[in-house]
Amino acid sequence: MTTAPAPLPLLVLGQGTELHTERGVECPGDLPAPSDPDLVERARAARAALGDQVFVLGHHYQRDEVIQFADVTGDSFKLAREAAARPHAPWIVFCGVHFMAESADILTSDEQTVILPDLAAGCSMADMAAIAQVEDAWDQLEAAGVAGQTVPVTYMNSSAAIKAFTGRHGGTVCTSSNARTALAWAFEQVGGVDGDGKVLFLPDQHLGRNTAVRELGLTLDDCVVWDPHRPGGGLTPEQLAGARMILWRGHCSVHGRFTVDAVEAARREIPGVKVIVHPECRYEVVELADEVGSTEKIINTIAAAPDGTSWVVGTELNLVKRLAQQFPGQRIAFLEKNVCYCSTMNRIDLPHLVWALESLVDGRVVNPIKVDSQVAADARVALDRMLALPGTTHKD
Repeated sequence: MTTAPAPLPLLVLGQGTELHTERGVECPGDLPAPSDPDLVERARAARAALGDQVFVLGHHYQRDEVIQFADVTGDSFKLAREAAARPHAPWIVFCGVHFMAESADILTSDEQTVILPDLAAGCSMADMAAIAQVEDAWDQLEAAGVAGQTVPVTYMNSSAAIKAFTGRHGGTVCTSSNARTALAWAFEQVGGVDGDGKVLFLPDQHLGRNTAVRELGLTLDDCVVWDPHRPGGGLTPEQLAGARMILWRGHCSVHGRFTVDAVEAARREIPGVKVIVHPECRYEVVELADEVGSTEKIINTIAAAPDGTSWVVGTELNLVKRLAQQFPGQRIAFLEKNVCYCSTMNRIDLPHLVWALESLVDGRVVNPIKVDSQVAADARVALDRMLALPGTTHKD
């Protein structure tokens, strides 16, 4: 007989700035209240009226009231490929954030239209690398004499323009599942991991650092951080010349919150606890974890664990709460007691989804996401390079 799991030990923050994080993180507070039940019936009616004409994608970090209407759930690139695999559906409603909808538009046919229910659903990490900043940084790398031995690699969590930049400059895209493979490939283009070549990694410094140091055997001293808000990225020519990983100064506003103190507190308070975190977390947090992996790996690891297992999970709150509900025989808790959910992801709420679906029923397409054709072509080059890499490439 299994005992009931302990409730999630959550203390939700109100509006405020977390000064201990890298740039300060605004935490909007608790999750919005559930939507009016009448909206559930309206969503069901609109889905039924549209039938196979619409395909709804739901990212893992969406709230349950949205996920219940998704045809497929998953991470960003998996969802984009799922959309491309349904060419019969003229409308793709992407319940995620802007860069994800862009990727879906790049991969789907011209006869399909990708819809983002709220255009304000962005990604703070992706926004930390604007194309003008990246182009300027590349110019400075050329002036410093290191661009010729540098391959850009961008994380999937980046704009179409950044993916296109990577495609134009001989680089590739990676997910959190295949970052090691993508980095190893990039280094091979400039002499190998043991050579003198470099990688410019965009836009998440933590995934780049964790992969290079923990999986490819580089050192922390091999990594420098390019700050786009400082002249020369805040780096000297000597630092650039000696670096192997030039990490863009970006991070996830959710995963960047997790701390060493939280890991240590969990180990003190929960006997036998296992700590599992996303590789977007800071290096010192990842080093203390028992397991590190993508969202898909986190889900699969917990799904495979026996009843009675205790976990603290370092990823987005909606997913952690869903895992706790799906696996009641385990004790599953959020790593940080001071909770900050992904506020931009949560902009895709039920009212916006209903509006998008009912508009389609009425013959109106709202919030279509259309990537410029040349940008899409260049971005597709980088995505195709990733798809050509060995191993699993379709999961984030």
